[in-house]
Amino acid sequence: MKIELKNIESNYKGFSSLSNIDAKIKNIYFDNIEIDMRLTNWLEANMCAPLGAILYRASNNINTIKILDKMSSSVRTILSKNGFLSNYGMPSIPDDFETTIKYKHFGPKDKHYFAYYVKRELVGKGIPKMSEGLLKKFRDSIFEIFDNAVIHSRTELGIFSCGQYFPKKNRLDFCITDLGIGIKQNVKEYMGKEIAADKAIDWAISGKNTTKVNVSGGIGLKILQEFVRLNEGRIQIVSDTGYWELSPNGDKIIKLLENPFPGTVVNLEINTADNKSYCLKSELQNEDIF
Repeated sequence: MKIELKNIESNYKGFSSLSNIDAKIKNIYFDNIEIDMRLTNWLEANMCAPLGAILYRASNNINTIKILDKMSSSVRTILSKNGFLSNYGMPSIPDDFETTIKYKHFGPKDKHYFAYYVKRELVGKGIPKMSEGLLKKFRDSIFEIFDNAVIHSRTELGIFSCGQYFPKKNRLDFCITDLGIGIKQNVKEYMGKEIAADKAIDWAISGKNTTKVNVSGGIGLKILQEFVRLNEGRIQIVSDTGYWELSPNGDKIIKLLENPFPGTVVNLEINTADNKSYCLKSELQNEDIF
């Protein structure tokens, strides 16, 4: 089976394209799946996390996954620098400018390895100046996404992560993907009733809502959401058929995908042109948080 991969960006269209690819291959077993990237002129490197998750799930169905060697030099370069292509028999090349956040696949028990990865990979990538206290909270919020992927999604196939620093575009993108049951199913089980996938995402990150039992709600996404709002960055969450985005102008975009994504994606886009300094409310007097 051959799949033609076209341009993939961190937007509704890009996530729709990946979900459509998954719909084509999710029920394929004992086959050879070839990914043809000859028409791919641009693939935002952070999107390797959801793409890699989809391909890994297909390989878990006893399929052989092959990425065809013919592709544009620009796509080959970035996917070789971040280590994505090395998972499919192609060599890696050095990232001399250190703009990539390496593509990695973590097992459910790899929390400490993931924490080390985040601390190492985000250094020197243009994150706005933060106080020591906020930087710890910021990292803890990212670690909590990993914990949620393990606890809430009940993933057995793991967590995938990748990112890219775009100095000329003043952007840092960092994406985490799991292959779990998804937010919709989690919220449905907690509320005891059906809920649309997009509404489930909105519910899960609003106010004090949490599906954790006897735990005072996970605040990771809420802290990241508030930081991104002040930073004029972007946060995107995709799960099942739900697409949720907080855009740089502060608008929420909530849509449905045609096909479900097989898990949950959290993509964080930081505005690295932001020259403000941030700290926690507890570190200041008479000032708002951050």
